[in-house]
Amino acid sequence: MTLDLNTNDMSHVVEADRAHVWHHLSQHKAYETIDPRVFVEGKGMRLWDATGKEYLDAVSGGVWTVNVGYGRESIANAVRDQLIKLNYYAGAAGTVPGAVFAQRLIEKMPGMSRVYYSNSGSEANEKVYKMVRQISARHHGGRKSKILFRDRDYHGTTIATLATSGQDQRAADYGPFPDGFVRVPHCLEYRKQWDVENYGQRAADAIEEVILREGPDTVGCLVLEPVTAGGGVITPPEGYWQRVQEICRKYDILLHIDEVVCGLGRTGLWFGYQHYGIEPDFVTMAKGVASGYAAISCTVTTERVFEMFKDAPDDTMSYFRDISTFGGCTAGPVAAIENMRIIEDEGLLENTVAMGKRLMDNLTSLMDRHAVIGDVRGKGLFCGAELVADRATKEPLDEKRVQAVVADCMGQGVIIGATNRSIPGLNNTLCLSPALIATPDDIDRITDAIDRALTRVFA
Repeated sequence: MTLDLNTNDMSHVVEADRAHVWHHLSQHKAYETIDPRVFVEGKGMRLWDATGKEYLDAVSGGVWTVNVGYGRESIANAVRDQLIKLNYYAGAAGTVPGAVFAQRLIEKMPGMSRVYYSNSGSEANEKVYKMVRQISARHHGGRKSKILFRDRDYHGTTIATLATSGQDQRAADYGPFPDGFVRVPHCLEYRKQWDVENYGQRAADAIEEVILREGPDTVGCLVLEPVTAGGGVITPPEGYWQRVQEICRKYDILLHIDEVVCGLGRTGLWFGYQHYGIEPDFVTMAKGVASGYAAISCTVTTERVFEMFKDAPDDTMSYFRDISTFGGCTAGPVAAIENMRIIEDEGLLENTVAMGKRLMDNLTSLMDRHAVIGDVRGKGLFCGAELVADRATKEPLDEKRVQAVVADCMGQGVIIGATNRSIPGLNNTLCLSPALIATPDDIDRITDAIDRALTRVFA
């Protein structure tokens, strides 16, 4: 069967989807009685589905990915031209796009020096875990192998990265998990765990308490999101990151910053960690690196880390014995080069700061009209509104009512998100991540849709 995509009748496409596609994050029983949603076209921040309905996308492709918007011909043309010239060679050798993008990326990341390519955020994070374990084996006599992760953070879908999932519903049913991964407390001040004045420092001190409990000589790495994404859009409290850096240096623990969501402009700087004066040992990134125009992820390290894999050239087991097949594709880095050019030439970092402020101001205004909004938080065009049944007690709003707000916005033609299968009883935060090209009208339309949805759902 040949599918004709050049027709106004998309029923055959919808039926093919229903019959054969296994969608992500979806309970498929519903598709026995309703049509799955199939998107056909995107331009800027707009999407059109198979019925012809138009949507304003406030979540950049559903998972914080399409940073520069849909329909960028210059990225598509760059990828096409490169694929004709050279589409692939395994990462054991270099390619022109791989070398050029690595150089341009490192220019944005003072203190970092090496880029390892793979094809997903999960894979990029797992590479770090393997590097840490190999450093442990070869430089610490097998000690310092434990990897600490934070409650409510998320780092990927593989078994190892799920072992570092601070979102219990993400990891449920997929164990048993490998040993050596240890959870530390979250830093969400809205749901504070300690009644203290300097909450950021106290939340960081809780990490030190875990290190001391486990034994500093057993801990090799700490992995954290600069701003927690799917766990509720959690911005760190003041003083948190400075103390975290001090703790890592005190105990010689490698600091791994997971920028899979925050990287490439989402927070208004090239990387989220750059807001906080952090000097990481590893930075991982994926989604916004090429805005979804090609699959690419990067594991970026310092020269200090890199040198640990060069110290014994006569030992055939001393180097990083790893491969990512599709890390050798040239489409990813060439798309990333053009993606970066667009962000620079169109001033999208500056726009993200301005539109992020507008979005936060609009959400704060909504709090004055809707008691169901307990807290708003965010950085740049990466914002959340936590919904509660009672502001005084902070009782989380029932998940079905949160999803009713999302569904109402969808009915208005505005796609927003919400924490989903993350934390039992706390999937109650609306998530907003419009493309970095958002205009004032786009921002206002998003928050107007939320305003109307809250009015109707809680009438």
